[in-house]
Amino acid sequence: MTDEAATPDQPEEPAAAAAPAAAPTGDPVQPSEDEMRAAYEAELKSLRVEDLVAQTVVSLLNLGARKAGLLPGSEDETDPVQVGIAIEGIRRLLPLIEPALGENAASIKDALAQLQVAFTKLTGDQGVAPAGQGAPEGAAGTPEGAADGGQEPPAKPASGLWTPGP
Repeated sequence: MTDEAATPDQPEEPAAAAAPAAAPTGDPVQPSEDEMRAAYEAELKSLRVEDLVAQTVVSLLNLGARKAGLLPGSEDETDPVQVGIAIEGIRRLLPLIEPALGENAASIKDALAQLQVAFTKLTGDQGVAPAGQGAPEGAAGTPEGAADGGQEPPAKPASGLWTPGP
């Protein structure tokens, strides 16, 4: 019994083979490409399109807030065109996922409203970026109705606050 335990070949080989899995050595074990691919496939199987659209909306809100200079330290990054694009993206995506958001839809709409107010402050009385420079559709030079036979949309109140169209 003591002879077998003292033999360096037999008892240490299984312990050495099990060591990386049983005791962390400080070096994380890197998954193989096949393991990473399998994990990615499993993630895709469980992912819903609504989840991805919701993540996109939240990302647009965060980036829009940064480009509006609303986040601490981002004051020098203001870009009204980028804010306008973020607002338009959110406006178009939100109706697709609003039912799935449930109670969270109200907080997303509130954040969108805050972003729209910041956009208005950035652009001044105009309320919009110049046409053709990434402005939200229908918010600048080319009216939304132009694609529908060139008819102008109904006039909106001249409050200076850009509000989403129908």
